[in-house]
Amino acid sequence: MNAIATDGHTTRWMIYGANGYTGRLLAAEAVRRGLQPVLAGRSDAVTALASELRLEYRVFDLADPAAVRAGLEGMALVLHCAGPFSATCAPMLEGCLTTGTHYLDITGEIDVFAHCHAQDARAREAGILVLPGTGFDVVPTDCVAAQLKRELPSATQLVLAFEAGGGPSPGTAKTSVEGLGNGGRARIGGQLVRVPLAWKTRSFERDGQARSAMTIPWGDVYTAFVSTGIPDIAVYMAVSPKTIANVRRLRLLGPLLRNGFVQGLLKRRVERRVRGPSDAKRGNTLTHVWGEARDAQGRQARRHLVVPNGYTLTVDAALGIVVRALRGDVPAGFRTPSQWMGADYVMGLPGVRAESM
Repeated sequence: MNAIATDGHTTRWMIYGANGYTGRLLAAEAVRRGLQPVLAGRSDAVTALASELRLEYRVFDLADPAAVRAGLEGMALVLHCAGPFSATCAPMLEGCLTTGTHYLDITGEIDVFAHCHAQDARAREAGILVLPGTGFDVVPTDCVAAQLKRELPSATQLVLAFEAGGGPSPGTAKTSVEGLGNGGRARIGGQLVRVPLAWKTRSFERDGQARSAMTIPWGDVYTAFVSTGIPDIAVYMAVSPKTIANVRRLRLLGPLLRNGFVQGLLKRRVERRVRGPSDAKRGNTLTHVWGEARDAQGRQARRHLVVPNGYTLTVDAALGIVVRALRGDVPAGFRTPSQWMGADYVMGLPGVRAESM
């Protein structure tokens, strides 16, 4: 059946961007679990996947507000997977606010979280849930942040970090290209602050070895503050020292990297070269997530999780949130994953375990 509904009726929902790398994974796993989403996208490319999975499909372009409203007609919920979300979130969310459709996405983009949060009052009035970041961005890190806040309520500083293997999808790679031009971000004194690329570096321990890492403009810089209220937040990604040095050299090219023509060239290069990790690579790569919270007295709380490949976790985390939403009793307004699903949601996902620190 299409969804679990307490009144016994089928609840219809949609995956938009279903023909993209992550959208395809979500659609296939949804069917395997007995769900029947409506697949959608901006071109007829979605029709082949819909035929393969024996699902209904709709084709509409987010550039046409009337088409978006018509495309969402009858949908209780949309799981939006068409990035970069800097371009696609706002028109999809506007459609959802108009049609009363719950909005979920898999973004990790700070400005997208900020835009969604800014629509909180409108979402409450429309009676819809707005919950961006239902995948690897930002479920595990958001849950770790909430766990640390629970353990150390007086925390004033939060550090989150991850090391991900397997390589990016095309959508993630394009978002990274945009990020090169925008520089870094951190939360300082409760405020979002622009900082240089690779602003800070440090190391995290994995399997008895130190892993070098640099700060990145990850979505938790926004969402972890909403979830915890901790005023100082930085997010790191484990990369090689060579990568850190290369990224720091890119600081000199900031204006050039923001140029539309250069951005277009880099994104077209992504389209030609990036395909996303294979099934085998996803199955053979793990992700490490670290978290540290400190308070003004020097007290500290720490976490280290091992989770599946980020795309595998995205599928499990996002579908878990979809199923809960389709069961009903959904709050209206903006929520982070840990605010609605709870701080321990990530611990119940397949393949997630805590490591001692």
